[in-house]
Amino acid sequence: MRQTIYGIVLRMSLGAWKDRVKQLKTEVYALYLAYKDPRVPWYAKLLAVCVVGYAFSPIDLIPDPIPILGYLDDLVLVPLGIALAIRMIPAEVLDECREKAQEIGKEDKPTNWAAGGIVVAIWLLLAALVGLLTFRIIKG
Repeated sequence: MRQTIYGIVLRMSLGAWKDRVKQLKTEVYALYLAYKDPRVPWYAKLLAVCVVGYAFSPIDLIPDPIPILGYLDDLVLVPLGIALAIRMIPAEVLDECREKAQEIGKEDKPTNWAAGGIVVAIWLLLAALVGLLTFRIIKG
């Protein structure tokens, strides 16, 4: 069977994307381990907690079914947060945490239900606000 160049490039791109996603998952888990380390400054811990909480949350702030915007947070916000947090954590701590993350990475990823609860609360608050505004407009 003859393979087209397009098919080969598409498979290569898909493989590269899968590798990048796997790497990002390892980085997020390394941040999870790093924010527990006492050698990490408080401001780096704060950012790491936010990034990890959002990345491990079972619910997105912007739901994926919303066209384009649904994946924007996953494709832009999470990698930017990871990159910024990594710059704030001491290199030796991050190296240790990356090694642990790679060892543990074969298991299921942890889920941060507290962060998920916060995201649900934000959506419920926004829904209540939209409902209240709609009621006021209809009531006149």
